[in-house]
Amino acid sequence: MASDKYSNGSHGLKPRIVLRAPGVHDVQRSDCCIVGGGPAGAVLALLLARKGVHVTLLEMHKNFDRDFRGDTIHPSVMEILSEIGLADRLLQMRHTKLPRLTVETAAGPVTVADFTRLKTPYPYITLLPQVRFLEFITGEAKRYPHFRLLMGAHVQELIEEDGVVGGVGYFEGEGMHEVRALLTVGADGRFSRIRRLAGMEPIKTAPPMDVLWFRLPRKPEDQEDVGVVFRFGQGHFLILLDRSEEGDWQVGYVIPKGSYQQLRAAGLEALRRSIAELVPDFAGRVDHLKDWTQVSLLSVESDRLSRWWRPGLLLIGDAAHVMSPVGAVGINYAIQDAVVAANALAGLLKTGRLEVDDLAVVQRQREWPTKIIQKFQALVQQRVVVSGLNPKEPFTLPFLARLFLRLPLLRDLPARLIAFGVRPAHVRD
Repeated sequence: MASDKYSNGSHGLKPRIVLRAPGVHDVQRSDCCIVGGGPAGAVLALLLARKGVHVTLLEMHKNFDRDFRGDTIHPSVMEILSEIGLADRLLQMRHTKLPRLTVETAAGPVTVADFTRLKTPYPYITLLPQVRFLEFITGEAKRYPHFRLLMGAHVQELIEEDGVVGGVGYFEGEGMHEVRALLTVGADGRFSRIRRLAGMEPIKTAPPMDVLWFRLPRKPEDQEDVGVVFRFGQGHFLILLDRSEEGDWQVGYVIPKGSYQQLRAAGLEALRRSIAELVPDFAGRVDHLKDWTQVSLLSVESDRLSRWWRPGLLLIGDAAHVMSPVGAVGINYAIQDAVVAANALAGLLKTGRLEVDDLAVVQRQREWPTKIIQKFQALVQQRVVVSGLNPKEPFTLPFLARLFLRLPLLRDLPARLIAFGVRPAHVRD
């Protein structure tokens, strides 16, 4: 691999002459420009700012308040937050603890992941609205003078000189602006604009499902601490997340891939009736769904880039590898990407010199854990999801899965894989 070096003139190393492009209002400088204020981008910005790196975080929206984004914080992320002294403070916020994952089959309920048996101070999945998590993380980052957050910044172009990405041009307010940086990080999610601008095409797979997300009210008599429950019917199934901290249930209605328009044509009443059949206790609540605007469609995808970097540019999180919702591990993996990137690159960014090999280190550490979890997700989709979407037969767990969950040495592997992933990352100071 080539070992091309590039440098940031703000550190006095090999200064470059930068001319302001026509129509650009101002040119700002930063060691690192991160595009995308989701979990990966926000955590990376915080970790870099803690280490004295000048970092600019660009978020295209005016706020973080979008519904039905991933709200799960896994034990591995809680341990990362503990390592930087933030876990206890985060848990002071209103949240729900999900201790287990249960599948209800024709033969009765089966616990497929019991997090309470894991050796961790956080033996549960924390359910916290992502808007509050992002406000918390960026609020902590603002304590450091090296951090700058720009909301409503719509990135329009990559700035490239001699084959090296040197920042971005973005639209905000009344005109165009630029951030010139030694490193640009694309952390802008599954529809990454940075990925498109860089001409980087992912390797795609085709998961067999889509998910409709909506909320239904919780009642005082509803059981507490149920965790995550999968309730199967014939041709569809429900994912129930107990959001007691919000006073409701978050419901995922899983349908065969591409069948949304057919479902919508059947009408909202048909959806309400199907929900009531799957969960009779919800029969008196489905009337809460009065309009399709209350329902969000997640078109399930899964892909990854063959290369996550170019000189001056690194992609992490969903921008580098879109995860299926199986196991809800997307945020977990995105934040671990951020931790590895901060560990590997913070010192180099402070000195003002970076090599393409340094960016490749991040991919080498994170690529095979990503491949393994995506293979696990694909296996679950093939063996469980496809069976659960079969309209002709009631759902039962495959025999090997039932046997697996009965063996003491193996039964905790699904919980461990969901909670920590493969090769969990830790903050290195």
